[in-house]
Amino acid sequence: MARFLFVSKEGAIPDLAATVKAEDHDVRMNILDPEEREVGDGFVEKVDDWHSHCEWADIIVFDDAEFGVEADQLRKHGSLVVGGTPYTDRLEMDREFAQAEMETAGLDTLPRWSFESFDDAIAFLRKSPQRVVIKPSGTAQSEKVLTFVGKEENGRDVINLLGKLQKGWGHKITSLQLQQHVDGVEVAVGGFFNGRRFLMPACVNFEHKRMFTGEIGPTTGEMGTVCFWDDNRLIRNGLRRMERKLAEVGYRGYFDINFIATPDRLHPLECTPRFGYPTINVQIEGIHSSWGNLLLALAKGDSFAVVPKRGFQIGIVIAVPPFPFLDPAAFHKYSKDAVVVFKNGKTQGVHPCDVKFVDGDWLLTGTAGYAVVVTGAGQTVEDAREEAYTRISNLTIPNMFYRTDIGHRWRRDADLLFSWGYLR
Repeated sequence: MARFLFVSKEGAIPDLAATVKAEDHDVRMNILDPEEREVGDGFVEKVDDWHSHCEWADIIVFDDAEFGVEADQLRKHGSLVVGGTPYTDRLEMDREFAQAEMETAGLDTLPRWSFESFDDAIAFLRKSPQRVVIKPSGTAQSEKVLTFVGKEENGRDVINLLGKLQKGWGHKITSLQLQQHVDGVEVAVGGFFNGRRFLMPACVNFEHKRMFTGEIGPTTGEMGTVCFWDDNRLIRNGLRRMERKLAEVGYRGYFDINFIATPDRLHPLECTPRFGYPTINVQIEGIHSSWGNLLLALAKGDSFAVVPKRGFQIGIVIAVPPFPFLDPAAFHKYSKDAVVVFKNGKTQGVHPCDVKFVDGDWLLTGTAGYAVVVTGAGQTVEDAREEAYTRISNLTIPNMFYRTDIGHRWRRDADLLFSWGYLR
C-alpha cells in the first residue's frame, strides 16, 4: 500500500482518486479552487493545504497544467511526482510554442498565424481570405466555447465573429491563433509517459465536442469519447515523435495529441500534457491494470504493462445547467445538492465528477454542472454504446442532459482511417 496525494485545480479527478483508494492505497486530495472544495467529499479524504502533506505522501499526483514549476522542484528534492514541467505547461498554454515544438519534432503542422490583437487578425484575413479556425491562446483557451471552425472559404464568417469577440471578450483574449482549415478525420492519440518513453499500448480516442446531438451548439470541453488501445501508424508517426522532447524534460504523466488525419498527412492540432476529461474516466473503464501501480511506475520511471480491455470503450458526459457556461448563481439555483438517483441501485460504469457522497447519496456540488461520466465497453463500438446508454437509462438527475449520438461517427471515421492506412 502506498500513500497518494492528489492535487487538483478544480476537482477534476475524484474518480481517479477513488479508484486508487479502492485498490487499498491511502489517498488524500486537495482542491485549490474554493468554489469546488466540496467535489469528491465522502469519496476520499480531503485536505486543505497540500504542501503540508508532501512529507506524508509517497507519491504526489497533479491533475492539470500550470503545476510544472512545483512538480519539478518536488522531483529535485526526491519526491515521486506525476505531473508536468515548465516545458509541458508552456505546450499547454502557448499554442504557437506548441506548434513550433511539434514541427521541430517532425510533425506536419498546418499553416497558422498568431496575433496579439483582433484588429491584426481581421486585417490578415481581409488581405488573405481563406477558411480558418479561431483558437484563443493563453488562459482563454480553456474557454472551449470560444473556439470556432470557419465555414466560409473566404473567411468572412470568421471576420464577423472576430469583430463580435473583440467587443465581448477583448478584455479576456489577449492573444489568438488562426489555423488553416483542412478536411479529414479528427482523432487524438495519447499515452502514459514515464520520463523516458511512452508505455504501450496507447489510447486512440475520438472526441465529441459540441453540446448537442448532431454536432450542434457551443463547443464544450467534451461531451463524450470513444477509445480503443493500439500501437499503430497514428502512434508511431504521431505521438512518438514527441518522445525525445518529453524525455529531455523528464515529463511523467499522460500526454495526448489531437490530429486531423488526411489521406497522406497527419496534422497535429494541439497537445495536452495532462489527464484528459472525460478521457480519464473512459480509461478507468478500459484498463485492467492497477491504477495505483501505473501511477507509481510513471513517477519512478519504471516500465509497466498497460493491460487494456479488448475492443472499445465509450464515455458520455451527463451534465446539468449551467454547463458548459460558468454561472455559479444559476448552478446554486437549479442544480446544487441535486441527488443522483440509481434506479437499480448499481453504480457500475458511473464515474463521479462534480459530486460529493453524503449519507449514502451522490449529490451535485461545485459550480460547473459537469455531473458524472457514464461509460461502457464492448467488442464493437455498438456494443460499448449499448452498455453505456443502458446504464444511463438507470440514472436520474434533475435537469440532466447528454448527447445521444456518441460513437455514431465511428463507422465513417474508421472506414477512412483504415483506407488511408492509419489503422491495422
